[in-house]
Amino acid sequence: MPEATNRTGTNTTTKSRNETGEKGTTLKGRSGTDAPPGMRGDTTVADAVVAKIAGMAAREIPEIHNLGGGMARAFGAVKERVPGSGTDITRGVSVEVGERQAAVDLDIVVEYGASIVDTAGDVRANVIQAVEGMAGLEVVEVNIAVHDVHLPDEEEESEQGGGRVA
Repeated sequence: MPEATNRTGTNTTTKSRNETGEKGTTLKGRSGTDAPPGMRGDTTVADAVVAKIAGMAAREIPEIHNLGGGMARAFGAVKERVPGSGTDITRGVSVEVGERQAAVDLDIVVEYGASIVDTAGDVRANVIQAVEGMAGLEVVEVNIAVHDVHLPDEEEESEQGGGRVA
């Protein structure tokens, strides 16, 4: 396990898997009474945590209709109808978490009429701010794939049983 010392003398070590086998990152603090209380001990951030943070941050942008590609959204819609299953915050979100950095990939559906370039920039900025602020990881990139544009009349058709057979 690599160990590095930064300018403040803090030893930082990162593990790729924690004791339960979950993938994530562990930031090691210092030990001993000379270390400030906030630096004593280890903090482990799982990949799933970073994915949830990124998913919530992306959904905060008003021009985002949904996350996920076509099949992921279809399975998600079926899953949401099952009582007690809730919504899948990480659908359409993929993360790679390293020692002190994270990379995020998002699959999004944008509302019709919104500028895709501006929306992607807003999503990117919000995800970076949320992940860096909450997880303490540097976000090196946020890759965004726009899979669809949501048209206003699409939802009305599906609610009214838009098929030809009743």
